[in-house]
Amino acid sequence: MGKKTEFLYLSEEDIIKAGALDYARCIDVEEEIFALLSKGDYVMGGDKQNSHGIYIKFPKESPFPNMPLDAPDRRFMAMPAYVGGRFNVAGQKWYGSNIINPQRGLPRSILMVMLNDVDTCEPLCLMSGNLISSVRTGCVPGVATRHLAKKSAEVCTCIGAGPVSMACFDAIALEAKNLKEIVVFDIVKEKAEVFAKEAAEKYGISGRAADSLEEAVRAADIISVAASSVKPVNIENNWLKPGSLIMFTGRCNIDEAYFSSAKIIWDNAKMHDVYFDDHMALPEEQRFINGIGVQIYRMCFEGKLPPVIEQTSLGDVVCGTKEGRKNDEERICFVTGGMPVWDVGWGYELYENAKKLGLGQTLKLWDDPYLC
Repeated sequence: MGKKTEFLYLSEEDIIKAGALDYARCIDVEEEIFALLSKGDYVMGGDKQNSHGIYIKFPKESPFPNMPLDAPDRRFMAMPAYVGGRFNVAGQKWYGSNIINPQRGLPRSILMVMLNDVDTCEPLCLMSGNLISSVRTGCVPGVATRHLAKKSAEVCTCIGAGPVSMACFDAIALEAKNLKEIVVFDIVKEKAEVFAKEAAEKYGISGRAADSLEEAVRAADIISVAASSVKPVNIENNWLKPGSLIMFTGRCNIDEAYFSSAKIIWDNAKMHDVYFDDHMALPEEQRFINGIGVQIYRMCFEGKLPPVIEQTSLGDVVCGTKEGRKNDEERICFVTGGMPVWDVGWGYELYENAKKLGLGQTLKLWDDPYLC
């Protein structure tokens, strides 16, 4: 007789009760995962075990009437990972994205996270993934702020006024202990004004919307780039103050002089080395155009910077094997491309909390597998 298999299902309401919005705890968990990345106790997809994921991108034209067509941010994506340490779990984030979803009363992307036992391969938990993804995305800059921002930082500029930008600021505000002001820039100034007002009231600091990108960047000790625009944000080197930390959660270009003089820290240089190889596999005219960090990839290709794989990852700073900030004058750039290890690790934390609290629904896969 075979083995009965059951797994837990957690709705969005369940994961909120399990602590999905606990930014302080998520920052600690993500810091723990950064250390595992540095030590190598993880696996992601692809031949080099460091792939971000694989996606279905639809064609621009199709003879099939029901097939979706290519459009901005129109895709499905699977992001698998194994996370070691105390987590010791496999899983994946799976999602679809359609930019017109908000017109239907839906989030642009709809996400699920699946966890599996690494030995038996049985499902452990299927859970709503939107808040897991949003909070972990914000908490990665939170970890970077903890380790890379100067302790005296008083002004944070947020470029972009959407939900991801707010998630980033929620985490930054927890780690920037001397923060006094938030400045927000968005191409829609009304959105920036609402963001600044809400953030200022939430954290008891001053807040304002900037009239220009330059004004916003020049004011800041910490800059969070989390704009969802298809085009990258363009910043000039001389706008960035000594001692500033700029974090790319969204696409951003800066003068090459900046990258030649500032310290570059990656979320995981091994993953970005895979991205670099992906770009090199493209026809020459298509290389280094789209994606976060592509300007740096191009400079590495041209020999203006060391190879990506030789550069510093934040996990190395967390573990103390490589140097982070040296002094309050050093300018630092942190680049994050997103990794499923964070979704799987944060999802596992919430799964454990949910079990302790008796949350969710138990679903049966089988009493006795038909094929065994």
